[in-house]
Amino acid sequence: MSEFFTLSVLIATFASAVRFAVPYLLAALGETIGQRSGVLNLGVDGVMLLSAFGAYYTVVETGSHLFGIGVGLLIGLFMGLVYAVVTVNLHAQQGISGIGIFLFGLGFSDLLSQELVGAIQPIRKLPSLAKLPLVGGIFEPLEDIKYLGELLFSHNLMTYIAFALVPLVTWMMNNTTFGLNIKAVGENPQAADSLGVSVERTRFFAILIGNTLAGLAGATLSLQLGVFQQNLTNGLGFIAVALVYFGAWRAKWVMAGAMLYGIVTATRLQWQARDIIPNSASDIAAMAPALITILALVLLAKRVRGPAALTKPFSRH
Repeated sequence: MSEFFTLSVLIATFASAVRFAVPYLLAALGETIGQRSGVLNLGVDGVMLLSAFGAYYTVVETGSHLFGIGVGLLIGLFMGLVYAVVTVNLHAQQGISGIGIFLFGLGFSDLLSQELVGAIQPIRKLPSLAKLPLVGGIFEPLEDIKYLGELLFSHNLMTYIAFALVPLVTWMMNNTTFGLNIKAVGENPQAADSLGVSVERTRFFAILIGNTLAGLAGATLSLQLGVFQQNLTNGLGFIAVALVYFGAWRAKWVMAGAMLYGIVTATRLQWQARDIIPNSASDIAAMAPALITILALVLLAKRVRGPAALTKPFSRH
């Protein structure tokens, strides 16, 4: 155990935690926007799976991570369009619709993987910024800085984008007309409608943004791991939904929750690699994220209040 608490190991663990947190953060930020508009999406995991496979297969065929990320974004956008039509225009029950999206994503991504790829085929993982042709000359010396380089400058582009989205989402929600409309239709859609705000249009676009970010999260996950397999997310999308509650629908606290999961995952893997956790306890340790989710929801259930109109369909008639 003492070898874990050396500076080099702790920095390596925290650097890994940052990378592990990225898919959680991207998916949870998207879900935060959707829920603030009054729409709960339990299909995040399914969207992530479809986008993860789409990005992975694109890289298998083209070798381009950029194309892979683009395909992941488009799949997320398309699934958002489907979910928006079903829940906003057709007024379907959000919980059931979301579970339907999840089951579709789980089954269809596995089917596509078996039919188009077959056996697991590793691909090149997302490179760090220091390995990119245009900016590598800038970041390579920074990555070589002892300790600090590994901690701050050894990550891939999606890591920096994910954390940059936190202040961007915060600013959008608090300082733009669109963000204020999102919060208005999530709290009191009738009042927002009476003031001329289109509830359906606002929720529609909030869902599109949320699912696009879920697609980006799925693409990032498979490209960071360099592989796709059945149920790759392993419930990550549901944890992202829980992170929105954990973070009280605020981007900075959602980020804190994502980092907590990243630290737990990175620590568990470090302990397993160093035989601090015996093999017999590894499966129990793997349950840590789920246990943290349950504990957080129990503790926060009566302390935080979500958007008043969350899960409630709106109709002017």
